Amino acid sequence: MDWLKKFMTGRYGGDQLSNALLLLSLLLTLVGRLTKIPLLIFISYIPLGVCFFRVFSRNISKRSMENYKFAMFMSPAYSWLKKTQNNIKESKTHTRFKCPNCKSKLRLPRGKGKVIVTCPKCKTKFDKRT
Repeated sequence: MDWLKKFMTGRYGGDQLSNALLLLSLLLTLVGRLTKIPLLIFISYIPLGVCFFRVFSRNISKRSMENYKFAMFMSPAYSWLKKTQNNIKESKTHTRFKCPNCKSKLRLPRGKGKVIVTCPKCKTKFDKRT
């Protein structure tokens, strides 16, 4: 393993973009095998080659900038997944609904019965059953 450590010294290594390229390559290969389209299998080698190029590259600043741009591009998807994960986790203890006036999202604990809710945004009062 010492030879691998020496070989990778000064090289960029793996990151989020490399992982995404590897996943894309595997997905294209799988779809190409299932549909028996040889062109799709051939195309699947392109992201794999780019992934290996990035991992073994010595231009660390350029690869990190590429990864930063990829992370900025993917950040809306990451935040949506995180928000959805939190909503699913809290669904056992809280209920979510929208204000009838301003449509802002509100959250109340479950099992409190019928309560009078005051929207913090528009100060509208309304009844809601939790």
